[in-house]
Amino acid sequence: MTFRALPGFRDFAPDDLTFRAHIFGAWRRVAKRYGFEEYDGPPLEPLELYTAKSGDEIVNQLYAFTDKGGRQVALRPEMTPTLARMVAEHANGLKKPIRWFSIPQLFRYERQQRGRLREHFQLNCDLIGEAGPLADAELIALSIDVLRELGLTSADFKVRLSDRRLLDGILAALEILPEHRALLKQALDKLGRSEYAARKQSFLDAAGGDRAAALELVEGLREKRTWAELASALAAYPTAVEAGQPLQQAVEALTAMGLADFIELDLSIVRGIAYYTGTVFELFDAKRTLRAICGGGRYDTLLANLGGVDLPALGFGMGDVVLGELLKERGLHPESHPTIDVFVASVTPEDQPFVLSIAHQLRDAGLQVEFAFHSSGLGKQLKVADARGARLAVVVGPDDRARGEVQLKDLAAKTQVGVSLGALATTCRDLLSRNS
Repeated sequence: MTFRALPGFRDFAPDDLTFRAHIFGAWRRVAKRYGFEEYDGPPLEPLELYTAKSGDEIVNQLYAFTDKGGRQVALRPEMTPTLARMVAEHANGLKKPIRWFSIPQLFRYERQQRGRLREHFQLNCDLIGEAGPLADAELIALSIDVLRELGLTSADFKVRLSDRRLLDGILAALEILPEHRALLKQALDKLGRSEYAARKQSFLDAAGGDRAAALELVEGLREKRTWAELASALAAYPTAVEAGQPLQQAVEALTAMGLADFIELDLSIVRGIAYYTGTVFELFDAKRTLRAICGGGRYDTLLANLGGVDLPALGFGMGDVVLGELLKERGLHPESHPTIDVFVASVTPEDQPFVLSIAHQLRDAGLQVEFAFHSSGLGKQLKVADARGARLAVVVGPDDRARGEVQLKDLAAKTQVGVSLGALATTCRDLLSRNS
């Protein structure tokens, strides 16, 4: 029988795992640079944790089942409900604002397409307990700096930024009834996609065809790239401009950080998830050929609804699939080659016990060491050392052993010196640090 990974799931051979570790490393470095602490939770949660947040319709998108204890459970499709549960449990003992990040593996049973699989890893960063716009700017800056850490620039990606409070202010000024606003937002969320026409028609059918002008106004605001341009276009709606003050302050903070080149104001960004209450943003590649790299926003009521803790909060999720595609497109995929520090080779079969002893001593000293499992000529062993990317080779032979020495080869510099066994580990470390 031939077995393959399930559809939408990935194997990670060493080269692939090296790339994943490269992404995870950047995620962790930048999150910690911003003072965020790493947490994790179980990959299996009660199904109700997700239906309470998203409704029963989400069940069709989950890996959900009844466990042997008769409990309805699901593999986690997102991390926010787990976060809400954990924060609610420990809220009284946590210093505010809470800065937490996690790198969970998430699972959704949905149709595969480019940039979307049935499992992926995701950087989740959440800032809890701060309602002001500087927190919004802080989180957006973190998402930008993660991509900068990986070598991407403002020519490679943009942050499309909006605020639901501003959009609601505009819709109120345009006299769009509250029951019709959700339909308009659903249409905006599909702007630029094939589904847009049908969603737009649903809004017009419900709100009346005379509301087309309202939708056209909001569509036109996509072209306003600065707060000044946006405020000028909304001059006739001062209450809407006032509702956008938190967004203005967040943009000004990002500008002060030197990140203005990454920001594009776009009021069509609403995020499809209903729990967002304020600032919302998505990161896209500059050519817009890929799905969103990252998305998030402010969700000030979610923790109260899910965990019973009334704390303002905001967060984002950044998946590894689309990000990995963008890095490969830009030639930022790190090359993976097998590398070890030292290869220990023998001159004669009688040297093998000494090879084992030396290899273990060097490993105890923290070095990456290999040796040949089978006796062969020295030249053949050194070819193996080269294939394994060894930087140094230790050659053990009868004559050197009699003097309490080995021959140490620097394979890059093509030099060789005799080194006493007592000084071998230190000499190897010195050479390796000098050549790193």
